[in-house]
Amino acid sequence: MPLGSKTKAYETPNHPFQGERISSEHDLVGRYGLRNKEELWRAQSELRSFRREARELLGRTQGDADAAGREGEEFLARLKRYGILDDTDGLDDILSLEINDVLERRLQTIAYRRGLANTPQQARQFIVHGHVVVGDRRVSVPSYKVEVDEEETVEFDETSPLADELHPERAEEQ
Repeated sequence: MPLGSKTKAYETPNHPFQGERISSEHDLVGRYGLRNKEELWRAQSELRSFRREARELLGRTQGDADAAGREGEEFLARLKRYGILDDTDGLDDILSLEINDVLERRLQTIAYRRGLANTPQQARQFIVHGHVVVGDRRVSVPSYKVEVDEEETVEFDETSPLADELHPERAEEQ
């Protein structure tokens, strides 16, 4: 979405003061090192759009199965490429996805899980400061969706001081 865009990329909760929802959101924000709840709501909106598209495709398969099948295959291929779905999953499995499935594919989470940082917050800082590359491209957006075949190429930029194994901020080996 361009910076000057007038529409939001997320929906806020309908009921702003629900203690259980607030505490679960707070939990997710802390676990994934999100900057604020807006990032969580953006991921939830993305998940809602996946489910909406899956429901529409499932509904269309009742009528024109060929056209819906082609569109469904493209949609499934995209979700499988990003690792949100497994190779054996189908349209029905999209409806049972959780918010964790979307948040796990963020560059910030993958950099933390690969051991580039001690905490998700530190992974976010390394990414924003330009220390992390995906393949041969420097990526400074923590919410960047990492494809499955790109996952192995997430590492420190070779020109970054963090590329040195002895750098004091490097993650300790577990």
